[in-house]
Amino acid sequence: MARPTQRARTLSQNFLADRATAEHVARLAAPDRRNPPLLLEVGAGNGALTEPLARRSRELHAYEIDPRLVPGLRARFARTPHVHVVAGDFLAARPPRTPFSVAGNVPFSRTADIVDWCLSAPGLTDATLLTQLEYARKRTGDYGRWSLLTVLTWPRHEWRLLGRVGRHRFRPAPRVDAGILRIQRRPAPLLTGAAARRTWADLVELGFSGVGGSLQASLRRAHPRRRVDAAFRAARLDPGVLVGEVAPERWLRLHEELTA
Repeated sequence: MARPTQRARTLSQNFLADRATAEHVARLAAPDRRNPPLLLEVGAGNGALTEPLARRSRELHAYEIDPRLVPGLRARFARTPHVHVVAGDFLAARPPRTPFSVAGNVPFSRTADIVDWCLSAPGLTDATLLTQLEYARKRTGDYGRWSLLTVLTWPRHEWRLLGRVGRHRFRPAPRVDAGILRIQRRPAPLLTGAAARRTWADLVELGFSGVGGSLQASLRRAHPRRRVDAAFRAARLDPGVLVGEVAPERWLRLHEELTA
């Protein structure tokens, strides 16, 4: 039989071992103890984060993929009726129809899939995730560069980096530090209507395509040179700017000018 540490590595599990960090993440995930009415936890593990989340939610569904951890979780929360320990893969869960939040110390190797699940769930209000620090920084523009996924989803979702968690606060300790990533669905999207969403996606994907050798050259393949040049001036962008250096707000101005 594999030892616990070996199993943890196989499942990309790094259990949160610092109580203060767990409390901090729980406060960020559910700052108002009365909200959200429904909270889903990704990867409950040994329950380190589940416990403070339970105190700050009215209904908590704690998902755990490792069947050997489930009995201990269920025993630990047997007298906490609003906590439901779900044995299985979070990614196989059907998103609730009612508004809900997501929180969790996610396996680094499955971060992208979990984020995609959250983004595609219509009822999601927010997600507070412990991820690999590099991933969190990349998605939130902390390096001074923005990713395609962040820009594409920006009109509907805000991405923020809420802090850094040292790797030695986990067991077993991962090779890198973690970041606290916050994805929040906007109460009202910055762009409305199917046509605006379609032109936004077309513009951003063209810009990130690299066709033409620069952002400006890429956009000129679909828009007249004069309009692109005028849009760059309106967005206060240098003609030689790299596509990853363009903040989402500048993309919004480009879209406004090029689709007017």
